[in-house]
Amino acid sequence: MPRQSSERITPGSGNVFADIGLEHPEEVLAKAHIVETIADLLARRDLSQQKAGELVGLTQPQVSRLLRGDSREFSYERLMRILTSLGQDVEITIRASGARSKRGHVLVNR
Repeated sequence: MPRQSSERITPGSGNVFADIGLEHPEEVLAKAHIVETIADLLARRDLSQQKAGELVGLTQPQVSRLLRGDSREFSYERLMRILTSLGQDVEITIRASGARSKRGHVLVNR
């Protein structure tokens, strides 16, 4: 007979940043997707952090922080510049939100 557990499992929302109660979780998730894309692009090139920094205009410590997911010092604009320096096109689409809420959403499609 299977052992019963007193633990309760709560399904996630699909956005861990919303689940842990961060302010503007959609924006935080979008930034995380951008950073993940940058990390993937750099990994495919198999560069040292020093060489990667030279390529995208960052210092080695900045590359290290970014690859660890610490994006606090990186604005969206700066992340876009990194993407374009890696040969990526960045397309920004602005449209009215379909929701009745006053605040729109930020979404990154990769």
